[in-house]
Amino acid sequence: MNAGNPDSPHSPTLASPRRLVEILLVAFRLGLTSFGGPVAHLGYFREEYVVARKWLDERSYADLVALCQFLPGPASSQLGIAVGITRGGLLGGIAAWLGFTLPSAAILILFAYGVTEFDDLVTEGWLRGLKTVAVAVVALAVWGMAQNLAPDKQRATIAVISGIALLFWHHPVANIVVIAIAGLVGWRLLRNQSDSVDSPTQGISISRWFALTCLAVFLILLIGTPLIRQAVDNEWLNIFDGFYRSGSLVFGGGHVILPLLQAEVVPQGWATNDQFIAGYGAAQAVPGPLLTFSAYLGTVNGGWTFGLFALGAIFLPSFLLVFGILPFWDNLRSQTSFRAALMGINAAVVGLVAAALYDPVWTTAITSREDLALGAAAFGLLAFWKWPPWLVVLLSAAGGAALSML
Repeated sequence: MNAGNPDSPHSPTLASPRRLVEILLVAFRLGLTSFGGPVAHLGYFREEYVVARKWLDERSYADLVALCQFLPGPASSQLGIAVGITRGGLLGGIAAWLGFTLPSAAILILFAYGVTEFDDLVTEGWLRGLKTVAVAVVALAVWGMAQNLAPDKQRATIAVISGIALLFWHHPVANIVVIAIAGLVGWRLLRNQSDSVDSPTQGISISRWFALTCLAVFLILLIGTPLIRQAVDNEWLNIFDGFYRSGSLVFGGGHVILPLLQAEVVPQGWATNDQFIAGYGAAQAVPGPLLTFSAYLGTVNGGWTFGLFALGAIFLPSFLLVFGILPFWDNLRSQTSFRAALMGINAAVVGLVAAALYDPVWTTAITSREDLALGAAAFGLLAFWKWPPWLVVLLSAAGGAALSML
């Protein structure tokens, strides 16, 4: 990983076209193969960015996961943007988002136009295999993160208690509260350990003035657009406000945004309730971020241009927040007290992912001995045979289809 010196020829600010294309293509492959929702995405990202390509070390990756869990919006997409920035600056963040987002957005736009072939691609068997491989991906992520982020009794205890709390407390703010408490515990108990932690800088070369401007724009749009909407009746403005506000206010993952979107879309007549539910079902079946559902809703309302506009509006808050926070991140994480709190937070992230491994990943995927066998085989291929995740995803999908035919 590159240092953050802006004068370096390898600085993210001066990322070469070749590097940007590399970021785009790697993210595009993840966008094609990352099934299973936001928690599974963390596992896919870790395998690609940390284990295979070593763009980030384990601790820096976990720090970014913790940061994105705190921010409103889709955590996995924000994580991808942040990783892209550390690799290629602002353009790298945009390239990472484009690569990860466009595959599912394109599929859902086509689905909105009524492409009947889509139903043939997403049969019950294929979905069964895709949900099962998500179990293996998340289990491998828990295994690797636990070894690196909860290696001693204190942090392991934080991870276990956090996981247990999240198993029994299902609320949109549960993740934030548990992580915050873990940070306080780490701040009190882990200061001696934090003094010896070598945490390399992440090479964020965004000026602080630009960062503060992004945060200001985020708040101005969030507060000002609804006021302007009351005075000006414009369909594009209405769509921007509805989707931007939904992307700004969601905590707890993409599924939490559904009530917000439904309240914006259905009463406005942009989509019927049946169309909304059908699109959500399709969004569950495609790889990549769930919020590409916005592209479907925009297309149903007014064609693909509305779809792309809605897609940009719902993800714009994520860009503004990540651009606004990251320049201050290295300074914060290098301070001893904050580093101790972050160690506690990282341990809690292990518990968070472990709890999500059970619910919703395991509970929705493993319903029979055959499913368990398929998931175990996928885990073995990933963990011991070191097969690439995209290949294991394809094999698991085919295996799920074969099991459904028996």
